[in-house]
Amino acid sequence: MSSLTVKNVTLKFGGLTAVGDLSFEIPAGSITSIIGPNGAGKTSVFNMITGFYRPTAGQILLGNESLVGKKPSQITQRGLARTFQNLRLFPNLTVLDNVKSGMHSRTKQTVWGALWHTPAQKQEERLIEDVARDCLAFVGMDASRYRIAKNLPYGEQRYLEIARALATKPHVLLLDEPAAGLNYEEKESLIELIKRIRQKYGLTVLIIEHDMGLIHKISENVIVLDYGQKIAEGAPAEVLNHPRVVEAYLGKEEEAM
Repeated sequence: MSSLTVKNVTLKFGGLTAVGDLSFEIPAGSITSIIGPNGAGKTSVFNMITGFYRPTAGQILLGNESLVGKKPSQITQRGLARTFQNLRLFPNLTVLDNVKSGMHSRTKQTVWGALWHTPAQKQEERLIEDVARDCLAFVGMDASRYRIAKNLPYGEQRYLEIARALATKPHVLLLDEPAAGLNYEEKESLIELIKRIRQKYGLTVLIIEHDMGLIHKISENVIVLDYGQKIAEGAPAEVLNHPRVVEAYLGKEEEAM
């Protein structure tokens, strides 16, 4: 397991500061959530951690290794995987092939091995399929492995993204609004799935989410952002009642004249 550290990170787009001097540490094996109003900088933080954006300043560490300047594929190889707020599946591929695609960063065979179908290449193909099916079975989708991804119900597509992320064998799993579009029963199942993921794989889990009920049930620690700044951090019950958090979500009450 690896801890994840964000230290004095700033992200600017021209004259706009999307994230300003942000610091936090995600302990190994924990479940932590990042919350905040729309435009608070949550997804920008995920994009910096996973290499889609490069911070203007600051450090991002996985264990003792810096992630700044590394490509998303290199970061995946080091044990960090993510899902996306807007699903990024291969819609015309099967469920199984979608999960197998997540293991690309872990494959070792060269193009020559694929062309000549060497014994090592065949062995690796079998391993990839076994791991993919294990991940699908874990999220309850192995029976759907030959279905085309775009034909799945929306909730199952969410689970498919999680299975694909697990196939990369991560140490840290980042979930970007995993409950978006799910009904109450699906959200309750998602909570249990995240708990089982942490229990079985021993992962560090970092979540962006708007559903406060889910945040309260799943999180051990909550970080609150507003306009790219951290305004609160702590246990869910404490943070969700913090005056600055209430103000960020509901606005400041006008004083009586």
